[in-house]
Amino acid sequence: MADDEDTDVPLIPELYKPAALLPIAQLRDQLLYTIETFPVTIVVGETGSGKTTQIPRFCLDAGWCADGKQIAVTQPRRIAATSVAARVAEELGTPLGQRVGYSIRFEDVTSANTQVKFVTDGLLLREMLVDPLLNRYSIIMVDEAHERSLSSDILLSLLKKVLRKRDDLRVVVSSATLEAERFLDFFTPDEGEKVHGKSKEDYGKIISIEGRTHPVEIQYLLEPTNNYVERAVDAIMSIHTSESPGDILVFLTGREEIDDCIDMLSDRIADQSPNHQKLLTLPLYAGLSTEDQMFIFQKAPPHTTKVIISTNIAEASVTIDHIVYVIDCGYVKLRTYDANLGIETLNIIPVSKASATQRAGRAGRTRPGKCFRLYPKTVFAQLEEATFPEIQRSNLAPVVLQLLNLGITNVVRFDYLSPPPSSLITRALDLLHSLGALAPTGHLTKPLGTRMAELPLEPMLARTLLCAATPAFSCLDEMLSIAAMLTLQGNAFVSHDGGKKQLDAARRKFAVAEGDHLTLYNVYEAFVKSGMSVAWCREHSLNHKNMVKAVSVRKQLAHYLSRFGVAASPLSSSDVLRVGGTPLAERIRRCLTAGFFAHAARMKSDGSFTTVDGKTTLWAHPSSVFFHRKAEWVVYTEIMETRGKVYVRDLSAVEMEWLVEAAPEYYRVRDGGRR
Repeated sequence: MADDEDTDVPLIPELYKPAALLPIAQLRDQLLYTIETFPVTIVVGETGSGKTTQIPRFCLDAGWCADGKQIAVTQPRRIAATSVAARVAEELGTPLGQRVGYSIRFEDVTSANTQVKFVTDGLLLREMLVDPLLNRYSIIMVDEAHERSLSSDILLSLLKKVLRKRDDLRVVVSSATLEAERFLDFFTPDEGEKVHGKSKEDYGKIISIEGRTHPVEIQYLLEPTNNYVERAVDAIMSIHTSESPGDILVFLTGREEIDDCIDMLSDRIADQSPNHQKLLTLPLYAGLSTEDQMFIFQKAPPHTTKVIISTNIAEASVTIDHIVYVIDCGYVKLRTYDANLGIETLNIIPVSKASATQRAGRAGRTRPGKCFRLYPKTVFAQLEEATFPEIQRSNLAPVVLQLLNLGITNVVRFDYLSPPPSSLITRALDLLHSLGALAPTGHLTKPLGTRMAELPLEPMLARTLLCAATPAFSCLDEMLSIAAMLTLQGNAFVSHDGGKKQLDAARRKFAVAEGDHLTLYNVYEAFVKSGMSVAWCREHSLNHKNMVKAVSVRKQLAHYLSRFGVAASPLSSSDVLRVGGTPLAERIRRCLTAGFFAHAARMKSDGSFTTVDGKTTLWAHPSSVFFHRKAEWVVYTEIMETRGKVYVRDLSAVEMEWLVEAAPEYYRVRDGGRR
């Protein structure tokens, strides 16, 4: 089958080890037998052992895609789904999107011929809305399940239910050692219980792949550092000048730190003599375009050391060959939701021991390596064993909305792999109720609740978009553009020459006093009017790829709405700006209030904001028009904590009475009776 196609396909040597040399090759027959015999197979193996790329190939060759069935491989991150799909397609000698494809939110690269599909966990959850038993798949592999992402945990819970209904489905869970037994216990029937005639012993099995890694020498700092980005730059330069050549992987916590590190490195490299080995610095983070990701995997040019500066994505989700040195800052940025305040923050916290070990392991893939931990050995000894599951620290409103739409009404007693705190579920139900998605009976409202669940957007943004079509707001065209711009993972603006002044000047050209959402709308409209020109984007400091993506997302959102039978109210040209005497800009802001009333803040005299209950101080993000402007009340769409300050971004000025009008019950409860 696939083997016939492989013979004359030139593989890019720097990307691939011959499959026969991967540690998993020895276990091919044992794996296939286990998958055939047991409904659940837990595969334990280091990143780089070949499990993600080879298990789907083994199953494909063994005939699991006969009768038009597909194999799904889920990934916790978009970047992993796209890069691994490209790798497997290349190995099979098939164009990406044919026999092997990927599907992530707002980007589907598959066809009627696709047999192996790489998807994000979240996307497979969305597929269950249309096909609850996932009948098109013969095998579903949940990769990197030990990361305990919110979507993969929920997916595992749902797959447990699906397995009770389908005795022909096989579930493969790939995990680090720590969680393997837990996953097996979760799936297997209780003692004395049988599922499709199988008892606990013959329902699932763990297979371990011995990784062929080289030794990694670990070095620690003697004293803690108060600036690990600077220390990382020092470490890179020290490796560059004192160690034998080899690529370097640096772990930092986020895009800002990565950009800072690259800037500092550029200054240091400029001072070096030209005949020195060159350094090629490449960033790696979640918002990176598919094209930019591919540079990461290519071999560095001759006499060049590749330095990849990454978030924790490179810890497990993607495998990069030729790394010899790892620099670990010892921290990770994790999303944490405070149910009492209703605030989701990105906090920088120490990594777990499991993560630190994974990071160090990146250095020993191709030859003996070194890991430089930018913290003392005593700090490592005090780290938590494993990362806290995301389900226990997240805003659960999107998940609860999806579970309700799948007909799971008792979300409190649902069979979670790790049950979330009841406060998180209560908060999610409160929010969905105040958004009008949840009826007093505990079911989704129709049509609003079910439509909100089907839109691939956060509940607040979904509600805003659905409200936009109503006669009261009549701003659907504009809100479609704003929603598309808000879904971009990277920023619309980008500095082409590194100049902050130029970036601020570019933002000012589009800025309007009413706020960032209308500013984003202006950016989108101007881009489309320019004919989607690359040169125009360059001139206005805009990211062309992101803008093209926004156009594509807008089309897809419009398609969802047309499927619901929701369309923009036809207005004559004289009515476009005013409906019932209300100007368009005000209708857009009122519409945003209808969805984001729970994200309201009041400005204080010092220019900061406070939440409605007065308990939390917020600051406008430097990219916001309210960084320098005043407004008594605002709603915001994103909140993040950086360096001890809580920033809000994408703000619009609103009126207090609009908030009370949009959610009278919410404000009566939250405001302790105050109006």
